[in-house]
Amino acid sequence: MQIPLLPDLTHPALTARLQHLIDQKTKPLGSLGKLESLALRLGQILGTEAPQLQAPQMLVCAGDHGLAARGVSAFPSDVTWQMVENFLAGGAAVSVLARQHGLALTVVDCGVAKGIAPRETTPGQPRLLLRKVAAGTQDASQGPAMSTAQCETAIQNGIDVVRSLPGNALLLGEMGIGNTSVASLLLARLCGLPITECTGAGTGLDAAGIARKCAVLQQALDANASATKPLAALAALGGFEVATLVGTVLQAAAERRVIVVDGFITSAAVLVASRLQPWVLQRCVFAHRSGERAHGLMLEQMQAEPLLDLGLRLGEGSGAALAWPLLQSACAILREMASFEAAGVSGQSAA
Repeated sequence: MQIPLLPDLTHPALTARLQHLIDQKTKPLGSLGKLESLALRLGQILGTEAPQLQAPQMLVCAGDHGLAARGVSAFPSDVTWQMVENFLAGGAAVSVLARQHGLALTVVDCGVAKGIAPRETTPGQPRLLLRKVAAGTQDASQGPAMSTAQCETAIQNGIDVVRSLPGNALLLGEMGIGNTSVASLLLARLCGLPITECTGAGTGLDAAGIARKCAVLQQALDANASATKPLAALAALGGFEVATLVGTVLQAAAERRVIVVDGFITSAAVLVASRLQPWVLQRCVFAHRSGERAHGLMLEQMQAEPLLDLGLRLGEGSGAALAWPLLQSACAILREMASFEAAGVSGQSAA
């Protein structure tokens, strides 16, 4: 496995041209708020004053977790494979939103415990990729969730999947009962935060359930105390779907695709990727602030400003899909909105 190297995208001349274009549109300065900073970011990522988003790909990575047997989720592990089938049948939230917004949906079995049968791909319908490293990770409260080799295989799988996808925009999604625990563990370990601050309700635990979850996660941190570097922490505490997402993020960033980050779990993958290649964050648009309590902390650690705050905590890529029209609008404003000069409209007078 070779981690893609990323250059710094900082380009002062392009940034100045983009900002001038935005400021000269027929509007008061800054009046489109976050849409203006989003347009600037998209122009910087794609390296153009007229960005266009092409063949957007929604990628949902799925895997199971040994920790789930410790009661860290309100749902049983069987829900992972059942939801994968639901994604493919078109009945899940992300399936509906992907259809609505014209996003090509690909589901990757990275390590689902139950075998999922391959199937023929119908044009325009969700497709399944089988990239199973193993039938779920080990219980991280007893030792490493993955071996180093398994972790590297999952990352390489993510790299290879992105290489096979068209387009210049990648929207991240995930599915895996127990994976909010993985995100909490990675946040605590990589950012040096107490696990109690990094742990929330996940799929809907009550206060007693959250307390039990915290105790299990502290056991996992203690059992893997020596795993402090990003890749070691990912292998010891992570999941196959999260490791695969790390690979997708690194490759998409190397290809200068726009990376649309969903919620807590996909942000954890970006956190790991950014510790390996810091310039990853230049290529990311963070869709929303999740209702999962620690997501705000994670966003702060990456100095990320999300587009939406709707109290979402479903995952799947649902928040990324909901934010997608904002990216389209930002590009359209930059390309199509008239300037004061072109429209013959008087500009703003100096105060």
